[in-house]
Amino acid sequence: MANHKSAKKRIRANEAKRLRNRYQLKSTRTAVKKLRSTTDKAEADALYKKVSSMLDKLAKKNIIHKNNAANKKSKLAKFVASLAA
Repeated sequence: MANHKSAKKRIRANEAKRLRNRYQLKSTRTAVKKLRSTTDKAEADALYKKVSSMLDKLAKKNIIHKNNAANKKSKLAKFVASLAA
């Protein structure tokens, strides 16, 4: 266990950040699943805008890799486009 005051503070801070990151990642995953289960084009368009923003924020904060976010957004855009047909 840490002995220095700064090391104890770092442990507390890291735990808080870990929980925040997990919450944001889980929320985004849930939103992606909700979008994938949508069959209505208009609703999917609105959800896609929200989900892509969430993915961008995760990538910006290095919670997920930027290429991972781009890949997910691309697949979801393809899915939303396929709903029209």
